[in-house]
Amino acid sequence: MLAAIQRHIDASAQFVIDLQRSLVAIPALGPMNGGPGEKDKTEFLKPFLADMGFAQVRELRAPDPAVPCGYRPSIAAVVPGRNSAKTFWVISHTDIVPPGDLALWDSDPYSLKVDGDIIVGRGVEDNHQGIVSSLVVAKALLDLKLTPEINYGVLLVADEETGSKYGLDHVVKHHPDLFGPDDLFLVPDFGEPGSEMIEIAEKSMLWLKVVVEGKQCHASTPSAGVNSLLAAAAFITRVPSLHQRFDRKDPLFDPDHSTFQPTKKEANVENVNTIPGRDVFYLDCRVMPGYDLDDIMAAIREIGIGVEREHGVRIGYEFVQREQAAPPTPAESEIVRKLVAAVRSVYDNNPRMQGIGGGTVAAYLRRAGHKAAVWSTLMHNAHQPNERSSISCTLKDAKVMAAVLADI
Repeated sequence: MLAAIQRHIDASAQFVIDLQRSLVAIPALGPMNGGPGEKDKTEFLKPFLADMGFAQVRELRAPDPAVPCGYRPSIAAVVPGRNSAKTFWVISHTDIVPPGDLALWDSDPYSLKVDGDIIVGRGVEDNHQGIVSSLVVAKALLDLKLTPEINYGVLLVADEETGSKYGLDHVVKHHPDLFGPDDLFLVPDFGEPGSEMIEIAEKSMLWLKVVVEGKQCHASTPSAGVNSLLAAAAFITRVPSLHQRFDRKDPLFDPDHSTFQPTKKEANVENVNTIPGRDVFYLDCRVMPGYDLDDIMAAIREIGIGVEREHGVRIGYEFVQREQAAPPTPAESEIVRKLVAAVRSVYDNNPRMQGIGGGTVAAYLRRAGHKAAVWSTLMHNAHQPNERSSISCTLKDAKVMAAVLADI
């Protein structure tokens, strides 16, 4: 069976190009990124999957009043196997990020550009490559009328780029019947050009908005006000002290320690000769598993209390994102063992286990008790101008998925 599937995959380059062209032309931006959500892309994909031969294409809607249609759609489709109680799921996301400065693009981000093995367009890597690889496998099974040993499931989820509340988080919480206790899960949404990195663990994530309130006044009479920018700067310069306080290391991760970084800064006053009375900045904290985010937050508040006393300001905090690390997927779990063997057989390399600081949808599966691995062969240009993807790697990744399925 595997040899027939792989021959079919080898002949699927045009399928990759055609599907990528269709997906790139349908921007799926969430409301936080200035778009109407994933409905249009889902309305394209549902009949596309049906025409491929999927007997059932299930739409899973998460209510969201922030989009015109009122919901965020995810799609589940399954090729039935002989053992209907177990499914190998490949989970990708349909939403993308905005293209950014169009002047930095060499072509229209929403019109696919093909240059030999490389295709260019917004979303081609993040995460269309995962979508297309998973569907290349499904097309081979359906075209060849092959019945795998277990079910082969394709799950295309919404809202990955802005938190997954309306995507896989919603699916796991509201459609638990979709998954069985012995199911296998692969998320092709993170990886390296050499194909060797398999992500099995993630750090906790804390994105924090810090609001510093002082008193605005004319810059020539600073004693009449309270300079919020000075206080914000004092706070920011103390953030690195968190690295010494929370210094646990683990070589599974790269970097092998927690990171605490001031990032975004909102504008305050527009003119030079006014002392600002309000400053807003953000912290991005990626915290090693084993630390409670409540303890991280308490340490940040301690910094704030000291700044309040010294500068006479008030400091408030708002969570932008707060995700306690999910339990890692054991290296000896079935999905990891089979994925390692499949990657090695297709790419002739030496896969390694790794933890990352970024968040993936695998965390929602792991919290629900499922074993999930994150792997793909990526060029590492997601969110960049001239986003690129490799046709040959898309097909090879499909071969890896097929090898996992055939190795049951």
